Amino acid sequence: MTSPDPSPVDPALLAQMFTPDFVRDPYPVLDALRELVPAITEPVLGRTLLTRYGDVDTALKERSYSRDPHNAAADTLMARLRGSDEAPGTSILFMDPPDHTRLRGLVSKAFTPRAVEAIRPRIAEIANELLDAVEGQAEWDLIRAFAAPLPTVVIAEMLGVDPSRRAEFKAWSDELVKGLNPFISEEDAKLRDAAREALAAFFAAEIAKRRETPRDDLLSALVEAEDEGHRLTEAELIGTCTLLLVAGNVTTTDLIGNGMNALLRHRDQVALLAAEPDRIANAVEEMLRFDTPVVMTGRIVMADEVVGGCPVAKGHSLSPMLAAANHDPRLHHDPDRFDITRDDTDHVSFGGGIHYCLGAPLARAEAQEGIKVLLARFPHLDLAGEGERRLLPGFRGFVSLPVRA
Repeated sequence: MTSPDPSPVDPALLAQMFTPDFVRDPYPVLDALRELVPAITEPVLGRTLLTRYGDVDTALKERSYSRDPHNAAADTLMARLRGSDEAPGTSILFMDPPDHTRLRGLVSKAFTPRAVEAIRPRIAEIANELLDAVEGQAEWDLIRAFAAPLPTVVIAEMLGVDPSRRAEFKAWSDELVKGLNPFISEEDAKLRDAAREALAAFFAAEIAKRRETPRDDLLSALVEAEDEGHRLTEAELIGTCTLLLVAGNVTTTDLIGNGMNALLRHRDQVALLAAEPDRIANAVEEMLRFDTPVVMTGRIVMADEVVGGCPVAKGHSLSPMLAAANHDPRLHHDPDRFDITRDDTDHVSFGGGIHYCLGAPLARAEAQEGIKVLLARFPHLDLAGEGERRLLPGFRGFVSLPVRA
């Protein structure tokens, strides 16, 4: 079934979503779509776009929708993930209940907010250690020197793997994330597969060590986690460790990079946070709302229905546009204004429902502690250029962001 547009939309507007300009700044197109229609079918990737906060939030929480690409109809966006590095059966990202419920329950036992709170001092120490390396430099790259290595070292230490291999972890993670590009090239697909195999071999060896000699680390906890007699399989352990490492390398890096870019472009907000550092938690929520690291997510409709006024067929893909929802004026006053004091910081940057990001507490802690240390060490920090955006559909972050101290 082809979903008719509920109201006229210029095809040229939808076409802009496939340009580098959209990846660099998706908000003008998303704002226009959100005010024209609540939902619209985009035929190139076979999906229905949702852009209003209410519709996005409802879709994220709808338990009847699937995340397993095997349930996707041919020629739809979610069907393109069947051969990706995040293949169903290995990653919690693309599982449905009951497997999703079982796996999430096991992982959450070793990945609790209390555990995250306990490592806040260590996050601050790592941040200071990274900044020691750029002390005295007039200009440096915020991403390469700080935003990228900080979450990588944190999750590596939590897992109990060697943080000195972070260059390899970063390279593997970058290649794996390309697997979520619906337009992935044959060359990138080969690099993705090689990275997946390298990470799988690495974690298989680490898991074997923990089975023989458990340690006081997250990886040992995952190996030993049990719920009603169930344990994580070898494939699930590798998939979970890979997901944690990749998420730490990409989305949290983008949170820090996007957040600092927004902050440094609003000097009044820098001064306010410097004067009142206790605002850091609210500031990070505003960073997540204002420029989310993940532009969109996906769901699969399991029966013919109407979503946002748009008829959608069974197996069809929904694309809840998180970035659009976070700027919906129906929820936020003056949504395009960056304001770390705002009360209406509600956002869907971590998704929602049963697939709400398991690593959200860690991402928040890393951004809060890292940015707090960064501004304390470099109170006069400023942008030294525009920076270079990573041109990867669905994700939003910087490859480099030059700053001056």
